[in-house]
Amino acid sequence: MAEASSLYKNQVMLLTQTFFIKDNKDELLLAAHKYDFDIRFYDQMRDFVQAVELSGDSTLFVIDLDVLYNMQDDMQQQRRQTMFLSDLLQRLPTHRQYIYLQTLRQGERFLLQQKLVDSNCLAYAEKPISNTVLVEKLFNLFGRHRRGESNAIMYLGDTLPVDIPMLNSNTVELLQVHEPRALHLRVRDTRPDIVLIDENHYLNTEALVRVLKKNIEFDPGQEIIMLQRHPTPAMTRRALDSGFDEVMTFTEPDILTRQLLNRIEKIRTSKDLISRDRATGLLNKIGLQKKAQEWIRKASQGGVPLAYGIIDIDKFKTINDTWGHYFGDIVIKRLSLVLSAQLGEQDLLSRFGGEEFVMIFWNCSLEQGRQKLDAMRESFTKVAFEVKPGEQKYFSFSGGMAGFPDYASENDLFLRADAMLYEAKQHGRNQICSQLPAT
Repeated sequence: MAEASSLYKNQVMLLTQTFFIKDNKDELLLAAHKYDFDIRFYDQMRDFVQAVELSGDSTLFVIDLDVLYNMQDDMQQQRRQTMFLSDLLQRLPTHRQYIYLQTLRQGERFLLQQKLVDSNCLAYAEKPISNTVLVEKLFNLFGRHRRGESNAIMYLGDTLPVDIPMLNSNTVELLQVHEPRALHLRVRDTRPDIVLIDENHYLNTEALVRVLKKNIEFDPGQEIIMLQRHPTPAMTRRALDSGFDEVMTFTEPDILTRQLLNRIEKIRTSKDLISRDRATGLLNKIGLQKKAQEWIRKASQGGVPLAYGIIDIDKFKTINDTWGHYFGDIVIKRLSLVLSAQLGEQDLLSRFGGEEFVMIFWNCSLEQGRQKLDAMRESFTKVAFEVKPGEQKYFSFSGGMAGFPDYASENDLFLRADAMLYEAKQHGRNQICSQLPAT
C-alpha cells in the first residue's frame, strides 16, 4: 500500500485485489497527481474499512466489485453474489458514500445496480477503464464538493417562491430584483447561474430575455427560466420563442427549490469542466475571472479587504529549453501544490496561463498578502528537482501584489499586480513587490 503524500489536497482509497486498469498502476498515479489527488491501494477489506473510518472529507472511496468473485450464469451463483454483496455493504461505514467498479456483465444485472444505488452509492462505473477516463471522472466527483464553491439564482419577482433555508444549505444564494429595467445591470454585475423571471414581469416587459442574451458578455452557460403561476400552452410557446431556456410551473416552494437545485448541480459540473486547468486542477483564466468578480462583490458588501497577487516562474523558458517541456510541466505542477497547501479556506488560486499563477487572499490587507505570498516563495525555493541522476536544481518565482478596495475592479487589480510583478523581475527576480497607490 502506497503512503499518500501530504502534497495532495485530495485522496482516493481504492479496494481492489486484481489491478483492473487498462494501463499500469504507475501511470494511474501520475495522472491522478496531475489533478492534485493521490491514490492509496488496499487489498484487504479490514484495512480498507479502518482507513475509511479514519479518513477526512477530501477523500473518495472506490471499490472494485471483483473483490467478491466473478459472477457466473446460473441462478445459484447469482444468489450467492447477492449474499456476498450484502455482506460487503454491511461492513462498510454507513456515514460514507462509495464508488463501485464493476464488469460489463455485472452492469447488466439491474437488481445489483438497484442494491448498489440504495446503499450509499456515490457513483458506479464499468471496467476495464483507462487511466485518463477514470481520473477525469474522479476529478469531476471531487469538483462537486470543492470547497468555497457557491452559486447564485437571481429572481425577478415580488413574492419569493423558493425555500431559502434549503438553498442556503446547498450554498446557493438568492438575489431578488424588483425592477425589470434594472435586471440586465444586476445580471452583468453578479453573473448568477440561473435567472428566474416571474411571468407577470415578462408580460409587462417581453424584451427582458433578448436584452440579457444580446450582451456580448452574456454567459452561455447561464440559464434563464420563466416561472409560470397560471400556465397556458400559448404562454409557454411565447416564452420559449422569446428566448427562455426553460419554463417551470409553480406548485410548492420546496418542489421548485428541488428543481432549481438539480439544475444548479448540472451547471456546477459543466462549469467546473470549462473553468479548471486540466493539468493542475486549479481555476483557469475563465474560472478565475468569474470567481474574482464574485469575491469582489462580496468583499464590497461586507467591507472586507482583498489581496490580489500574480506570480511568474523565474527563467521558465530556460527551464523548458534546458530540460524539456515535460520537465517544465513537472515544475508547474509542483508549484501548484506548494501554493495550494498554504491557501486559506476562502482564498482563490488560478493557473492563469503558462507559468503564471494568480491568487486572491480573502479578508487580507496588502501587506498581509505580500507576507503570505513571500512565504509561498520561500517554500518553493526549497523544493529540489532532480534534473538527472544525482543532480538537483532549485527554482524560484517573482510576484506582484495589489489590494482591494484601493483598486476596485478585477481588471484594475490585475493590471496593478502585473505592474508590481514587472518591478520584481526588473529588480533581480525571486521577490515579491507591492506598493500602495499614490494619494
